[in-house]
Amino acid sequence: MRLVFLGTPEMAVPPLRAVVDAGHDVELVVTRPDRRRGRGASTSPSPVAAAARALGLRVSHDVDDVVAAGAELGVVVAYGRLISERVLQAVPMVNIHFSLLPRWRGAAPVERALLAGDAETGVSLMAVERELDAGAVYTRRTLPIGPRATAAELRAELVVMGTAMLVDLLGGPLPDPQPQQGEVTYAVKLDADDLLLDWGAPASDLDLVVRVGGAWTTWRGERIKVVSAVPVDVSGPPGTLADARAGTIPAGDGGLRLDVVQPAGRAAMTWTAFANGARPVTGERLGQ
Repeated sequence: MRLVFLGTPEMAVPPLRAVVDAGHDVELVVTRPDRRRGRGASTSPSPVAAAARALGLRVSHDVDDVVAAGAELGVVVAYGRLISERVLQAVPMVNIHFSLLPRWRGAAPVERALLAGDAETGVSLMAVERELDAGAVYTRRTLPIGPRATAAELRAELVVMGTAMLVDLLGGPLPDPQPQQGEVTYAVKLDADDLLLDWGAPASDLDLVVRVGGAWTTWRGERIKVVSAVPVDVSGPPGTLADARAGTIPAGDGGLRLDVVQPAGRAAMTWTAFANGARPVTGERLGQ
């Protein structure tokens, strides 16, 4: 089958490679423009652009180039932009979406499912429409969310699952997709405020934020990321170090033990390594 492929981040690379390995002709790859690195003039391609060029595929940053590409079908994986009606009328498209649609339409479905405490997530292969993630679904599969699963771990599993589903779907005539059914929810992209640890909240909620990735608090006036933590039974004023050596911090209900942290401008390290250098004091407050 003659395809065009639209995608940008690392998670879109395995599906691109898989459709090439399956023998499909990828006429064009559309991705975001190269980004400037640092203060110099050098630029960095998106992961999809780098992979496409390594595969000898033509790369464009203009989605309108899809119209003249001569493709029968488009494949969309985390492209990151809405596709115009003109392009969709010229080339029908299939999107790998990492949720059980219509739950969690939008940019951050894995993160939102985890923050909401969902018991499962999954992959939906859907027909692309102008409205965000509203297209009919060709097929979908579920994935249980384990009690300690992180967003990164879920995303990796979903990419493997979605890639296999895509190759299977493209292996024969496309079936008739079925309209989405159920309550629609939206997975708005997370910002820094969503990832700030509110030590007055229950430890179970804070644990979810840490498992999403990018959680942070402040310590001695500096931002510090919490890379890994575990809920523990600890009491005391929320946000106060109950045990500086162990890294235990009470929350509104229970608390967290910080296992891996990343101070500003430094690499991630164990709490023990951090404590050996920074010498935190029991009773010291975080989040101020």
